Amino acid sequence: MAMARLESTGSEIDLDRPNIDEYLAADSVQNSPQKLHLRDLIDISPSLTEAAGSIIDDSSRCFKSNPPERWNWNVYLFPLWCLGAVIRHGILFPARVAVLTAGWILFFSAFFPVHFLLTGHNKWRREIQRKLVEMMCSIFVASWTGVVKYHGPRPSMRPQQVFVANHTSMIDFVILEQMTAFAVIMQKHPGWVGFIQKTILESVSCIWFNRTESKDRETVARKLREHAQGADNNPLLIFPEGTCVNNQYTVMFKKAIFYNAFSPTL
Repeated sequence: MAMARLESTGSEIDLDRPNIDEYLAADSVQNSPQKLHLRDLIDISPSLTEAAGSIIDDSSRCFKSNPPERWNWNVYLFPLWCLGAVIRHGILFPARVAVLTAGWILFFSAFFPVHFLLTGHNKWRREIQRKLVEMMCSIFVASWTGVVKYHGPRPSMRPQQVFVANHTSMIDFVILEQMTAFAVIMQKHPGWVGFIQKTILESVSCIWFNRTESKDRETVARKLREHAQGADNNPLLIFPEGTCVNNQYTVMFKKAIFYNAFSPTL
């Protein structure tokens, strides 16, 4: 028995098709689509703006100061905090100021005679001033009642050698100078800080620069090479951040850039 072949007419097929206009909004049906230009396809400025913003946020968060956490505002810890504040400000602070003042008097009474009298003996003067700077940094740590434990070998003075360390605060510089009088790269400052830079820190061959002058970059690079080549110069210490971070992040340092002229020690 032969089966009849079923065929659908064109009108039936049209009835089975969904009406697309029913699923579209009224505005999209009435208004004709706008012409698409090539600049709309290749415009990547929003993506670049978002990428640059994310990079800036990731970098700037390392240097933003964090607000202190309030841990003492409760019934149990507030009386102990008040007692600690009295001990810190009434007993420990005057003792630390006395130790630091006596240290500065002892340091200046020995540093300036050596600085002005031993002008013809540069090697002796540099060695004595180096020891005096280490002594003054030790007095700073003593005024904090700090106990520092160093790990690893002591840095030695060898040519083509650069030390790199993270820089979370000025305490890092003082503690490292207590062990060895490093030569560091610093921003020029006015006032009493500039006086200390020109007189005291100049004795350990520190390198100064000014961020507002573009020519200082070439000068600092030249001084870095000259300092690293000298066998009698103090060890060179570089902070990769360029400034203090907020104790929450550390900045990665790419040591490969020093392999051409230096032998970095991390």
